[in-house]
Amino acid sequence: MVYTYNPVGVCSQQITIDINDDETINDIQFLGGCNGNLKGIAALAKGKTLDEIINALKGIRCGMKGTSCPDQLAKALEQIKDEI
Repeated sequence: MVYTYNPVGVCSQQITIDINDDETINDIQFLGGCNGNLKGIAALAKGKTLDEIINALKGIRCGMKGTSCPDQLAKALEQIKDEI
């Protein structure tokens, strides 16, 4: 199933997440943000469970911001978990 999340307080404008039936990540695409870093995060997340990625990324901050693109991904995955 494909989900779309609009991050808040970061450079990326949208996160598209494709989740497999077994609740593992099939693909993640970021619109905007630091392209290379976000492609790296997406590649590392592929095949992992939602909980693995949430636990790894939740709470990461970017500079003086209270959040980051990885933290926003964790928030998106938490929202997806609530829906499925």
